Amino acid sequence: MYNFVGHSNKLYLYRTMSNYQISFTLKKENSSHITVDTLNVKKAALILRAFNHKLRQQILKLIDTQDKITVTEIYVKLRIEQSVASQHLAILRKAEFVNTERDGKFIYYTVNTDRMKDLNRFVSDLLG
Repeated sequence: MYNFVGHSNKLYLYRTMSNYQISFTLKKENSSHITVDTLNVKKAALILRAFNHKLRQQILKLIDTQDKITVTEIYVKLRIEQSVASQHLAILRKAEFVNTERDGKFIYYTVNTDRMKDLNRFVSDLLG
């Protein structure tokens, strides 16, 4: 459900928090409906956004060339701050583009190639 609120001669549109679906009528198919789960669309957008960043792409390529690598090696080789590398790795972890493996006090990062295949398939299907 959408509600409209006026403020300072502008009209704002917002969705109530309890509603994460939008239904559309398919006019060519005898008024059948399709429902889009907007929460899943938002999650998919975040995954695409996680990949669509130049530095994160560089990090993924570096990890791939090294097979497995620590955050220290990443920030040294890319000449970035440790906090920047860690923040970008957190985004890549959340999107499941990298796997982690602990060995004592070290955490090694590897590329999740299955997730990369999924991403490639999704984008190919989306673009037709």
